[in-house]
Amino acid sequence: MDIKTASIFVEDQSKALAFYTDILGFRKINDIDLGEYRWLTVTSDGSGETELLLEPNAHPAAKAFQAAIYADGIPATLFHSDELQQEYERLVAKGVSFKDQPTESGGVWIAIFDDSCGNWIQLVQE
Repeated sequence: MDIKTASIFVEDQSKALAFYTDILGFRKINDIDLGEYRWLTVTSDGSGETELLLEPNAHPAAKAFQAAIYADGIPATLFHSDELQQEYERLVAKGVSFKDQPTESGGVWIAIFDDSCGNWIQLVQE
């Protein structure tokens, strides 16, 4: 068994694709028209075969879940960085909004940013 695809709910798939590719630097893998929505996946150069599905939050339960964890400041997922401070500075320069500057917590560095699609995303450097 292997993890091939993980998903994150997004409010707008086109906006999410632009953010995750143009701002974060991920690469689009799939963009398949399914009618009202798309099978839309991205990946990072360091993730091997793992894809992130930018999944519409169209179902009421998905919308409620996403809104609740966002309001509580809970990250929807986390990404790893070997150079968190450098990544933080790069993203701030591109206009990404962070909760705080990178901080050390339990032997790891973390920073949490808003993906502009309804999610907090945590960056971690171990």
